[in-house]
Amino acid sequence: MFWDPTYILVIIGAVISGIASLGVNSTFRKYSRYTNARGITAQQCAQEILRRSGINDVRIERTRGNLTDHYSPGDKVLRLSESVYGSTSVAALGVAAHECGHAIQHQVGYAPLKLRSLSVPMANIGSYLSWPIVIIGLIIGSLGLARIGVVLFTLVVLFQLITLPVEFNASRRAIAILSDSGMLGAEETAGAKKVLFAAAMTYVAALFTAILQLLRLVLLTRNKRD
Repeated sequence: MFWDPTYILVIIGAVISGIASLGVNSTFRKYSRYTNARGITAQQCAQEILRRSGINDVRIERTRGNLTDHYSPGDKVLRLSESVYGSTSVAALGVAAHECGHAIQHQVGYAPLKLRSLSVPMANIGSYLSWPIVIIGLIIGSLGLARIGVVLFTLVVLFQLITLPVEFNASRRAIAILSDSGMLGAEETAGAKKVLFAAAMTYVAALFTAILQLLRLVLLTRNKRD
């Protein structure tokens, strides 16, 4: 059970995730060296985008960590990481604009964002309980219990799938706003776009990794049955 050929799927997933992580980090570092011509910070950029979008009830806060930026719909708080908040780099403005894209999605009632928010509890349950249930089912010889674990992990895959359109749409909104507002010039916008594309690839990698994990669970339960 613990040493089997399906481990190759784990290795493939780890490689895919590693490549995506290296890609976003290297791209962010590259464009972190380019200061935007207007000299505005990511925090100022986010503030301006929210103002232009008619969003007056979202706070902008600094949060610890590197690339831990996120928008919290429940709290209506846009959190920018320490490496982004006060930075004037093209990369930082791209990240800030992306998070504003999520705030705009929330304001306009973007359906995939609503669906993702609703699916978070079930995805968390699937993430925490799927593997223990599968392992217990295989140990005690209960294929039915193991299959319940597989179904639970399917919720994780579905969550990753729902996340893709949410993230890509936020990036499209971000690039359009940065360009139309004049906060970034054409070349600067192209750089921000590369940063956001690299970030989006981490979500694609997360989906592929989850699919590979699901395939492994299916193979493990099938091998046990055989």
